[in-house]
Amino acid sequence: MIDHRPALIARCAGSTDVAAAVAFAREHDLLVSVRGGGHNIAGKAVCVGGLMIDLSRMRRVAVDAGSRTARVEGGATLGELDGATQASGLATTTGVVTHTGVAGLTLGGGVGRLARTHGLACDNLLSVDVVTADGRLRTAGATENPDLFWGMRGAGANFGVATSFEFRLHPVGPEVLGGVVVHPLARAREALGFYYEYSRSAPDELTADAFFLTSPDGDPVFAISVCYTGSMEQGERVLEPLRRFGPPVADQVGPVAYTQLQAAGDPFFPIGLNYYWKSHFLEEIPQDAIEATVEHFASAPSPRSLIVFQQYGGAVSRIPPTETAFPHRNAQYDNFAASVWTDPQEREVHREWARQWWDKMRRFSIGAEYVNNLGEEGEDRVRAAYGDNYDRLVALKNEYDPDNFFRLNANIRPGG
Repeated sequence: MIDHRPALIARCAGSTDVAAAVAFAREHDLLVSVRGGGHNIAGKAVCVGGLMIDLSRMRRVAVDAGSRTARVEGGATLGELDGATQASGLATTTGVVTHTGVAGLTLGGGVGRLARTHGLACDNLLSVDVVTADGRLRTAGATENPDLFWGMRGAGANFGVATSFEFRLHPVGPEVLGGVVVHPLARAREALGFYYEYSRSAPDELTADAFFLTSPDGDPVFAISVCYTGSMEQGERVLEPLRRFGPPVADQVGPVAYTQLQAAGDPFFPIGLNYYWKSHFLEEIPQDAIEATVEHFASAPSPRSLIVFQQYGGAVSRIPPTETAFPHRNAQYDNFAASVWTDPQEREVHREWARQWWDKMRRFSIGAEYVNNLGEEGEDRVRAAYGDNYDRLVALKNEYDPDNFFRLNANIRPGG
C-alpha cells in the first residue's frame, strides 16, 4: 500500500554518515524519515519529498560469546541477528518474521518467542548509540544518558536514529521443541477456548501463539504455534495436553532448529503484497471474544489474511510499567487482524474487514495497543500505545527534539 517517493536517499555506511545526513536535513529544512533493516506497517520509513536516512547497508552483527552480548548495527534484520548469535548457541528476543528490522522492533518494545523467558527485545538492550536531532552521536545506557535510554526502550523512533545496539544474549538452542498443531475452523471455538486456558498456565519457557488462517489447501483453520526453550524431556510433558486436545488434524511439533522456527512465519508475510493491520492488547479471551473472532474470520475476503493472538506474560509482566517507555506489562496477548491481499484495487474491502474486526474486539481490550502495530490511527491511539508514560515522554521529547524533527513515527508531540 505504500508508494512514497523521497527527494533524496542517504545510504549511510556508519554513524558519521547518519550525523551528516541529519545536519544536512536541518540546514535545508527537509522532512526526514528513517529506514532501518526491514518492514514497516505504517510506511513511515519512506517520506514524500524529503530525505530518507537509509541504514540498510549497516548490517554488521558482532557476537561476544564470552560476555554473552551482541553489537548490532541499525540496518540488521532479525534473521541476521539470529544467525550470528546461534553460531554460539545464543539468542535474544526478536520477532517472528526474519526480514523485520532489529532497530524498529526494539525501539517499539519487541515481542517474540523468547519474551516470556527473557523479556522483550528492549528489556535485553544494554546500550544504544543514537544520533539525536542536534546531529550529535550519543550513547544511552543504564549509567550514560539514562533518561534517553529509558525513552529509547519503547518510543525510540521519536528521539533519534539508532545506529547501533548492544544486546544481552542467553543460551538457546540450537534445537528447541516447537512447531504447530492445527484444528479445522469448525472446531475453532473449542480450540481457542482450550488455547486460552492452556496459555494462561504455561511456564515461562513456553510461548504459544494462536492463528486463524487459510491452509495451503484452501481450508480455513485454527493453529497454535509453540516454542519451548527448556529441556526436551520437560517440554514433551508440558506440550502433551496441547497435542492431545481435539485431537488436531495436524501435529507438527518436535525438535527443530531455533532459526528454522524463527523463519516459520515468513511465508505468511512476503515482501511486496498489500497489508493492513489493526490491533488490541488483551488480558483475557472471554467467550464472547472467541465467538466474535471465529465469526469474523469466516468472512475474511482474502485467503492470506490472519487473526492472531500473540502471547505476552511471563518475564514481560514482571518488569514495572515505568521501568521502560513500553508500559503495557499487564497485557497477556497482542491480538491483531492482518488483512493481506494482492490486487491494489481491492484496498477498501480489505481495510474495512480489519476495521470491523477492531470495532468488535474493542470492548475486550485493555484500551491500549502495541506501538509497532500503529499506522495512521491518530493521536488518541498514539497516547494509548504509550499509556501512563506519555507525559514523561513529552518531557523527554522537549529535551531531545523540541522541534519535532523526528516526526514520521508514532509521534510524541513536544509541548507543555
